Amino acid sequence: MTTTTKVLLGIVGAAAAGVVIGMLVAPEKGADLRKKIKSNCNDWASSLSDLLHTGKEKAEDLAAEASNKYNRVKENLG
Repeated sequence: MTTTTKVLLGIVGAAAAGVVIGMLVAPEKGADLRKKIKSNCNDWASSLSDLLHTGKEKAEDLAAEASNKYNRVKENLG
């Protein structure tokens, strides 16, 4: 796991924890609070999924680019 990935996951985790803590201290009915927490968790899960998908696509693109460059260098040396 790269440093950038770790930082992004740390930021997402900290933000999610902050949202949950904020909701827990807000004066609301239990049922309303649980609905809000569930909704926010679903939103965060969706956002994280999108982030991971984008990261995977970029990693695949970089791997393909590196492979192409390697093959060009190999051909030029051979």
